[in-house]
Amino acid sequence: MLKRLQALTKQGVLRQLDYQFAKFVAYHSPAEQADLAALVAAIASNELGKGHVCVMLDKITPQRLLGLPSRVAIELLDGMPEPSSWAELLTKFTVVSTVKAGNVEATPLVIEHGRLYLSRYWQFEQTVAAKILSMAKNAGNQQQIFNPEQLTEMHQALDSLFPVSYGYLFEALSNADTPQARQTLVCDMLDIVKPESLDWVSIDTVLSSAKQQTDLAQLDGLIPFDVCLNWQKVAAAVALTRQFAVISGGPGTGKTTTVAKLLAALVMQAGDEHIPNIMLVAPTGKAAARLTESISSAVKSLPIEKSVKERIPTQSSTIHRLLGAIPGRVEFRHHKENPLHLDVLVVDEASMVDLPMMARLLDAMPAGAKLILLGDRDQLASVEAGAVLGDICSFANQGYSGSQGQVLSQLTGYDLHSTSLDLSLVADCLCMLQKSYRFHSQSGIGQLAKAINSGRPALVDKVWQQGFKDIHHYALSTESYQSMINQVTTFYFDYLDAIAEQREPKVVLDAFANVRLLCALREGDFGVAGLNYRIEKELTHRGKINPGDDTWYQGRPIMITRNDHAVGLYNGDIGITMLEPETEAVDGIRRLKVYFEMPDGTIRGFLPSRIPDHEVVFAMTIHKSQGSEFADTVMVLPHDFTPILTRELIYTGITRAKARLYLYAQPDVIRRSVQVRTERASGLSELLV
Repeated sequence: MLKRLQALTKQGVLRQLDYQFAKFVAYHSPAEQADLAALVAAIASNELGKGHVCVMLDKITPQRLLGLPSRVAIELLDGMPEPSSWAELLTKFTVVSTVKAGNVEATPLVIEHGRLYLSRYWQFEQTVAAKILSMAKNAGNQQQIFNPEQLTEMHQALDSLFPVSYGYLFEALSNADTPQARQTLVCDMLDIVKPESLDWVSIDTVLSSAKQQTDLAQLDGLIPFDVCLNWQKVAAAVALTRQFAVISGGPGTGKTTTVAKLLAALVMQAGDEHIPNIMLVAPTGKAAARLTESISSAVKSLPIEKSVKERIPTQSSTIHRLLGAIPGRVEFRHHKENPLHLDVLVVDEASMVDLPMMARLLDAMPAGAKLILLGDRDQLASVEAGAVLGDICSFANQGYSGSQGQVLSQLTGYDLHSTSLDLSLVADCLCMLQKSYRFHSQSGIGQLAKAINSGRPALVDKVWQQGFKDIHHYALSTESYQSMINQVTTFYFDYLDAIAEQREPKVVLDAFANVRLLCALREGDFGVAGLNYRIEKELTHRGKINPGDDTWYQGRPIMITRNDHAVGLYNGDIGITMLEPETEAVDGIRRLKVYFEMPDGTIRGFLPSRIPDHEVVFAMTIHKSQGSEFADTVMVLPHDFTPILTRELIYTGITRAKARLYLYAQPDVIRRSVQVRTERASGLSELLV
């Protein structure tokens, strides 16, 4: 078996890591168990590399083994027991532990309910499930049921933070010239879910006669609270009443705005006696910088007292920095024995957090502290193993329990449907934001994202046919490929011109962040490597950059690919190479430095010699673009379908666009990709039931 696996390693089917792990497991197995032990070890390691936390043994067939052609898979299984018997056989292997009373022995592999794990990943999954369930049981951070006085105070706070606003409605009325159009507008703007119960004749009289925004205040008496349903307000109420909460929603649904108001409510609830220690984090430096910017902007616009605003933190950090990364080690300074010092932790872009990192973060949470996860469950799962946010949000369609529904109705004034069914504890901790404030009905980006999430190619085709001005689709050809290179090159003129004009690094970084070319692959003409080469060459040809024979040149954009805790740069951070300001020149000589926007929003320059592993980033993978947004997003898919293309990948790439999307792809490749869902083997959702 080891010879067969070694041959597959040489062919590139297995990683060297998979083969060496199989060799290790075989060495520690009795002779009669060694071959099967080596095979399942290689499979488990290989599947982990693809993002799967475990191997579903009941799904292994000769047709579905390591992605091999059936003939090769059958040859590999020659002489092995039937896969249907593996689950039972492995329980007797010396290198495999079975779970007894929640514990396992120290072995490389663990089997539970037909799922085969690497031991460490079984433990990660157990840690995450146990901690989430423990927190899900608790109401608020006081771990108690709220009394009527507390509910009244929270209700008043939420009403003040989520007032009915008629500003956008008044502005939009000029474009609605019929009663039906005005009714549709009101339902959309005011989140009305029971339009049939309203007196629309009286409402339309107010709408059609309104001369100024204040005239719409008459609607207060015509549209009661219980016919509306603002999911942002519900999300804040969920997070106020639970120790653990998840707020999920697509781009533009207002996750950070909701959290800013939620944090204000928490500060108001605490009063002057105890100012809660609130921390904000994100998986990458770029995502943390965006969180800092968006929270700062949201807090400034809140209708609250200055003293409350001053207690709401706006500076965010990376998860690595929060936990206290130790150079050269996997462990962090903060863990179960040395927990974090905080009362509330907000984690943005939670879909990017893999299982090991979520386990370490939860392990370091202090008793009684509140954890709030923000993210888009429809985005790509984390690059590493697991799909933690997706597994947690799998309970979103269950609704709320009777007791939670009653509390939320009291806090929001809305008539929230609840169920008496036996729900997971996690269901009461979730809220899915469903309304995009960025992408309105005239937004092609928003409509395209919805169509892709539906998994129906016909709907995607229909969106392209409607002539939206913010989305553009080009079939691939030699001519369109070169047009794409020319288009992206021209887009990048702005940041290069800013460098030539010796503008501040912040201005240059912002200009570069306005546009990006996204792709699915790393290699080839449609991958990062090939596209970066062509754009660099075109910019050189047009005289915008001058690489010469040097690696470093003015305008060279890079992305960090390896964490360097000592320097303070992390995987995914993006920097631009520029001459340092004259004020920093040594003996009148200005050196090249690479400038980055740090998680706290400050700009720091590093000498190229101090930069850790990196790559040029005129083009980047869709995976790496998570946590970022670009005004102009150019996206290219390979000419032919490949298994890496999935619904989540296409959705994630498209929703990076804030204003305009340019998609270069074959129509049949888009249609096929939309029908493929990313599925990651995991036992987390079952553990959370």
